[in-house]
Amino acid sequence: GGLVLFAIFSLVMDVFKIGYYSSFYSCLSAIKIIYPIVQAIFVVVQTYFLWISAKDCVHVHLNVTRCGLMLTLTTNLAVWMSAVTDESVHKAHSKLKKNVTEEIFRWLLKGNLPISGMRSSSAEECNCNSQICQVFKNGYFWLYPFNIEYSLFASAMVYVMWKNVGRFIDHHSHHIHRLKFRLFRRTFFVGIVLGLIVLVSGLGVLILYEVQVNSSTESSKKSQALTMYYIFNIVCLSLMSLVCIGGSVIYRFDKRDMDRHKNPTRTLDVALLMGAALGQYAISYYSIVAIVASTPRDAISALNLTYALLMIAQHTFQNIFIIEGLHRQPP
Repeated sequence: GGLVLFAIFSLVMDVFKIGYYSSFYSCLSAIKIIYPIVQAIFVVVQTYFLWISAKDCVHVHLNVTRCGLMLTLTTNLAVWMSAVTDESVHKAHSKLKKNVTEEIFRWLLKGNLPISGMRSSSAEECNCNSQICQVFKNGYFWLYPFNIEYSLFASAMVYVMWKNVGRFIDHHSHHIHRLKFRLFRRTFFVGIVLGLIVLVSGLGVLILYEVQVNSSTESSKKSQALTMYYIFNIVCLSLMSLVCIGGSVIYRFDKRDMDRHKNPTRTLDVALLMGAALGQYAISYYSIVAIVASTPRDAISALNLTYALLMIAQHTFQNIFIIEGLHRQPP
């Protein structure tokens, strides 16, 4: 289901890309337009393949199957790196253009470099001036994160399929357990309501923060936005840490056995979980070093330091809780 959701957004992104590049067909190479078309076909075919075959343990043509799956895996990783690079270049270019445009034009007007020498017929022809072109351009850059997540999602599923090629499962050692989701059973409903409240509140705080920081020129309003942002996140991280600790304590009173059998899906889950946490650990660590080394130290710095420390604690407790839960036998 998650793969299909990200695939739909990736296809929408490819449509926007095709529309954007089609506006410049006269001054761009054909490969620019062909690439999103081929990528859209790849997304459709791969999603259908994984939807049908994700649970298969192949026992015929093992080498050919492993080769095909590994080729698919590397293709997804290449698409992922390409999307990350494009998005990063776009963000860096936007920020650079915003900060340096005035200085460049002053420098050019002084006569250091003739403006006419910098212009070319292709650059003039490729300007995105129409409203529909701007919609396509902004749309596909906003959809890049979904394409990045799709590539990672598909890579994980293909890797599990690759590990399962030729694998025999001992059906006697594994209990088949189907989860039954009931909305109003016990405290499930309370958890969903609280989660939705936090989600909606988080979106509201994020929107207010972005508006205040990017549009306001007064330092006091920016300071208020930062304070609101940090306080909200500190409260959420504190609650999440307490809930994860509570879950780990409950595990101690649960008499279920631990599942020690080889499971490629669980192994990949743990590896991805720890790998993703390393990035957040690094960000928090550098934030702490920067805050401690910087002067002056005000309320914003104290909130930022608390936020970074809580982020490390929350990821640690959460990973312990999830990994321990993955290794427990069903009831």
